[in-house]
Amino acid sequence: MTKRIPVENPVDPKILGDSLTFPTSKRVAKNRFLKAPLSENLAQWDPNNVEINGAASELHVNLYEKWAAGGFGVVATGNVLTDEMHLESPGNTIITKELDLPKRREIWKKIASRAKKHGALIIAQISNAGRQTALIVNQHPFSSSEVPLKRDAYGREYGIPIALTEEQIQTEIIAKFVYTSKVLYECGFDGVELHGAHGYMIAQFLSRTTNKREDKYGGSPQNRARIVTEIYEAIRKEIPESTGFIVGIKLNSVEFQREGLTNEEAIQIAAEIDKAGFDFIEISGGTYEAMGFSHRKKSTIAREAFFLEFSEKIKLAVKNAIVYVTGGFRTVPGMVKAVECKGTDGIGLGRPITQDMDFPLKILNGSVQSAIESPFGDDLVSNGLACNCQMAQAGLTPYSPDKPLTEGVMDITDEKTLKEFKIAQNEFMQTVIRKMIGKQFYHGVVPYKLDGKKLVIESDGLEISLLLRTALWAYLAFLKAQYYMC
Repeated sequence: MTKRIPVENPVDPKILGDSLTFPTSKRVAKNRFLKAPLSENLAQWDPNNVEINGAASELHVNLYEKWAAGGFGVVATGNVLTDEMHLESPGNTIITKELDLPKRREIWKKIASRAKKHGALIIAQISNAGRQTALIVNQHPFSSSEVPLKRDAYGREYGIPIALTEEQIQTEIIAKFVYTSKVLYECGFDGVELHGAHGYMIAQFLSRTTNKREDKYGGSPQNRARIVTEIYEAIRKEIPESTGFIVGIKLNSVEFQREGLTNEEAIQIAAEIDKAGFDFIEISGGTYEAMGFSHRKKSTIAREAFFLEFSEKIKLAVKNAIVYVTGGFRTVPGMVKAVECKGTDGIGLGRPITQDMDFPLKILNGSVQSAIESPFGDDLVSNGLACNCQMAQAGLTPYSPDKPLTEGVMDITDEKTLKEFKIAQNEFMQTVIRKMIGKQFYHGVVPYKLDGKKLVIESDGLEISLLLRTALWAYLAFLKAQYYMC
């Protein structure tokens, strides 16, 4: 039987079913639940093949229809990249002028129509990874300034960034965000969310850690936010608010690192964004250097949401936009309290809903009070690999009203399943590391219960340092030991 987080004092979930009206587009979400963006890693990567490189597929169609059928008011896709040379990771979907084909658009139209059929608003998170572009994709990515990210919290290495000129900000960033937005609008999407958190390109402009500019895009929080308001204005020039197209943004509430974005700066930036006319702000936190997805204070643990203590202050400065908080919500009492104390308007859910795809429906009909309990705790790597595997499993079969949404999706709380997945995960990681040591790239979904479908990307020519190669050998030995302990 699936194990859920215990709840001592159940509460009435009614407030979570309230509708939310976006102030600029005037669109209405049927409830407070946001299916938060999660990187699916389900697309192919082949820079020499315009038909398949970063193209969405039936896997995405099936996956997003199931989440829409699961009761979310708003369903957001994972990273849709605006530039094929600035990917978060091979496996991302990509929408650019160079890769814009009728065949590719048809899949996006299908994703939109299938999700909307269930009463959800469907939006796409759009992004440029900037200096956090995978090394195999680009050894010299653009960024706000020439501040390298040598290695992130996961041990991944990155190239040396090139500072964008003011002209390139217009042509390489703003124009491409607009193009991607326009394609999505024409494909029937209800809106977009700019990814301005977790250290990606927009966040690189917003943060003092990475923005060392001395022009109009650097210095004060207002100047650092200029690129955001210019992207918004450029999108609205092509897609006016009268169309009902939603434009939101994901922001860090704080960055847990030296010279990182402070909560006070985040408040000022959120106020600027609110004045610009954004429909919603999704609050998150952290960067690749210092991830914010782990509890840092006892008060935060008690109040459940990772970033609620910061979002409350931001929300006071936001007069119009709907505020969502994503990160840490696991129980109905925690969600209800967050709304009642005015820390947030909406509830963003990510990792808990890769297995529990109809979590909102279950909450609103009173059948559950909490999320499924992850056996991995705060182990982000294992949690992430399990979630990716579950998303792939869900995408293998189309939605059917006669079948459970999670049919074919592994129950990670089952002891036998967990043991089998750990073995598959360790074998997968050993392969990743062996390939890296041999200067080969190997990335994708752990091959567990995927009906024989191989969802990995392989490529030659990966450059890694001797130091990292030594560390990888050590980690490979550790994984082998773990494999025999399973």
